[in-house]
Amino acid sequence: MLGPVLLAAARSDAIRRAVSAAPLTRPVVDRFVAGERLDQSLAAVRELTGAGLAVTLDHLGEDVTDKGQVARARDAYLALLEGLRAEGLGQRAELSLKLSAFGLRLPGGGEEFALRSVEPVLAAAEEAGTMVTLDMEDHTAVDGTLAVLAALRGRFPRTGVAVQSYLFRTEDDCRALAAAGCRVRLVKGAYREPASVAYQDKRQVDLAYVRALRVLFAGGAHPMIATHDPRLIAIAEELARRAGRDEDGYEFQMLYGIRTEEQLRLARAGHTMRVYVPYGTDWYGYFMRRLAERPANLGFFARSLLTRG
Repeated sequence: MLGPVLLAAARSDAIRRAVSAAPLTRPVVDRFVAGERLDQSLAAVRELTGAGLAVTLDHLGEDVTDKGQVARARDAYLALLEGLRAEGLGQRAELSLKLSAFGLRLPGGGEEFALRSVEPVLAAAEEAGTMVTLDMEDHTAVDGTLAVLAALRGRFPRTGVAVQSYLFRTEDDCRALAAAGCRVRLVKGAYREPASVAYQDKRQVDLAYVRALRVLFAGGAHPMIATHDPRLIAIAEELARRAGRDEDGYEFQMLYGIRTEEQLRLARAGHTMRVYVPYGTDWYGYFMRRLAERPANLGFFARSLLTRG
């Protein structure tokens, strides 16, 4: 029952102000967000890659309200890519971005505007020797995101996309993406979605996740298995074995600050284990969705407040 409450709180400006102003919030947020500045994100990349992990970096921000914010998002990613290039980290660190930060939902914006806005980031990523994955947002953004993906892959074929197993449509989307040979990050989903478009029961979401995984492994996709669930990790390893995929044919992904020992175990076992590292000042919505996803995260937050109180 807490999940819907927390997801609603993620969109509340009043709760955002209260949480952001609380003196005990920052130390807890630091577990899940690698700082607000570029240098802090690069320090996290150096630490993680030094431990044998791969990285995907997300400059936090979405649902922008004007074109000036789009320009700032673009410039933040270009600065990040320059930092990765300068430190020779392009082979171990890719980027994740949300198209709503690039104007997908702006009045007078839309798919064409988002495509033009994000193309310089894709070009710079290619020059830096790395890749970009388009994060998926709520169900109203799926068609637009996939349309932009199709346009980008004509010029940047390594562009990836995230899909969410709790949406009814995702199994069919995976069939199309697998046929196109796309890099596909499969997640369960972290937005509050209506019962008309998404499974509401955790077991149904998990079953849908496995069905989507089967589709991706059976086709030409590069599955990016984004889960912390030990059962789904074991199932993915078995599906990879049955499909004859070696460790270069798929990868695991987990969130920064969650199940760090399991991340290291998978890397030591020879898997590509990519850590999703968010950074930036717009951390509130991301943080609240992480709390909504796992009750254990909320428990950690509460314990940290009590301990520091």
